[in-house]
Amino acid sequence: MSRFHYSVRLTLAFLATLILSSSLVAAEIEQSRLDAIAADLQARVDAGKLSGVVAMVAKNGKVQMNQAFGYQNVEDKVPMTTDSIFRIFSMTKPVTGTALMILHDEGKFQLSDPVEKYIPELANLQVFTGENADGSMATEAADHPMTIRELVSHTGGLMYVPPLSSGPVASAYIKAGILGRDTTLAQQIPKLGDIPLGYQPGTQWVYSISVDVQGYLVEVLSGQPFDVFLKERIFDPLGMVDTSFYVTSDKASRLARQYMPAQEGGLTRTDTGAFLQKPAFFSGGGGLTSTASDYMKFAQMHLNGGILNGTRILSEDAVQIMRSNQLPVNLSGIANIYPGNVFGVDFAIVDDSAKFNGAPKGTHWWWGIAGSWFWIDPVENVVFVGMIQNDDILYSIQLHGAMRNLMYKP
Repeated sequence: MSRFHYSVRLTLAFLATLILSSSLVAAEIEQSRLDAIAADLQARVDAGKLSGVVAMVAKNGKVQMNQAFGYQNVEDKVPMTTDSIFRIFSMTKPVTGTALMILHDEGKFQLSDPVEKYIPELANLQVFTGENADGSMATEAADHPMTIRELVSHTGGLMYVPPLSSGPVASAYIKAGILGRDTTLAQQIPKLGDIPLGYQPGTQWVYSISVDVQGYLVEVLSGQPFDVFLKERIFDPLGMVDTSFYVTSDKASRLARQYMPAQEGGLTRTDTGAFLQKPAFFSGGGGLTSTASDYMKFAQMHLNGGILNGTRILSEDAVQIMRSNQLPVNLSGIANIYPGNVFGVDFAIVDDSAKFNGAPKGTHWWWGIAGSWFWIDPVENVVFVGMIQNDDILYSIQLHGAMRNLMYKP
């Protein structure tokens, strides 16, 4: 071999080493960012803003942070642990959407199908237009049947119960017992056929009870109770051993308590024993309890294109549908508190990184009303799961933005 060729080989080998080294560095989140996240969370606990937190971060499938801060029980000084259990409320929604898309993979429905095709009680819906002189609701006919695409993107005309929605339609939900824990999906959802929609389908994005309707749709299409379907098709295959609609007695000591900042300072406990008994109502919109590590498995499966540890839950096509914008063309975004986002199948999706703390375009995410949150970033291959139990909604939203800043901002 000539000296020239030997030199070339050495140069190529050196370049290959540099490329490999840089790729290994790129596979890690900067430790300074993780340290800043930990310091920020600890400071919030020390200031009495949060009782405790579990934060779990992974990149390229490798967990780089799994840390607990503060207490799961402030009164008795029980430390928060990485296996503490949380009421995840609306973080249930992407799980429900996943269940529905499993059935889409099986050819059980199309997103363009009308919901009434499978839930006939929701045919011929009326739409609220105002109040009559006697206080009754004035209505008009829906200009088209609500589609499943509208159902999964919160554009179908449905609303929420108070305080997330207000007005006559929301009040009618309460009067009909919608979202009550003591009656089943099959007893509740058909009642919606007797209550007007809040707006014409496809004309607005309104956060709603539509994911509870999706839970019932899973029951109708699969022939199984919703909780059984989730356990058999998602939780067991992924090893989500602590995720359920209630916390069994042998795990009750791990359930974190929930708090609200007190006017005089400190924290006031707000949770009840509701999640310690099995409900009749399996809420697809907000009923699950889980741990950071369980939810990480679910989120990592999505980041991987529907598969985890060799077990496929969803097709890659179904995952792509879920993380793609499903809004009607006349809608360019969702709520003002979520700037730069559109909506897929039970995920918000970042469409403008600059408006959302630098989270890359395509990052999909959601959160629960007690503050727990997560995001899935397919650009940097990052999953972030944060678990808290906090009733100060605006503070939770501020916290979520702070974590995105620490992860992505220069």
